[in-house]
Amino acid sequence: MTCAAAPARDAAMLRIATEGAFPPFSDITAGGEVQGFDVDIANALCGHMKVACEIVTQDWDGLIPGLQAGKYDAIVASMTITAERRKQVAFTHKYYSTPLALVARKDSGLAGTEPAAMAGRALGAQAASVHADYAQSVYGRAGADVKLYPSVDEALIDLVNGRLDAAISDRFALVDWMSKSGRDCCEIVGTLKDSESQAGIAVRLEDTALRDRLDAALDAILADGTYKKIQGKYFDFDIY
Repeated sequence: MTCAAAPARDAAMLRIATEGAFPPFSDITAGGEVQGFDVDIANALCGHMKVACEIVTQDWDGLIPGLQAGKYDAIVASMTITAERRKQVAFTHKYYSTPLALVARKDSGLAGTEPAAMAGRALGAQAASVHADYAQSVYGRAGADVKLYPSVDEALIDLVNGRLDAAISDRFALVDWMSKSGRDCCEIVGTLKDSESQAGIAVRLEDTALRDRLDAALDAILADGTYKKIQGKYFDFDIY
């Protein structure tokens, strides 16, 4: 479902990209359908804006280049709003907030999230993400062997298989993973200090009118209960 070059933009349709490899925010079913919180939010926004919504998937490191190349109109992919990314894209206001967390194998012996405890250990994170930035700037400087992956899923597979001692990711995604694949092998060691971040929807820098429409639609689905209903499908706590 990776997006190919797009035709000329149709005002009656929004083409929205997501990653498709970050459950419960986005993943792909065995039948090839993309689903998750990000997908439901994107569809709700399109519904409020009264436009058709085409959801396409794109590897994480290609999301911003694909947007800039005009392959799609917006990114709804749990993308953290950062000063560096604001130089490349325009963001809406947040649509959820989350801290990062450290997950480790139960046999790792890790009892806390202190950087010194990871010295000499293998730590995984998704490349080109705030997870990687935190892993390198905090744990890498303390002596951890930081390994970067194209997706969080790949890092967690290596964690399960014993090729990593620990991994960093969005806490909400890790809670979901622990309830499914990670329960037997691993445990969430703790939330990481000063790691709270906000996810926003990205559009091209020049598309300020579209950004403003998306902001208005976000406000509307928050006010009318649509956001809360979507949230309840995936989380039993408030993520906004």
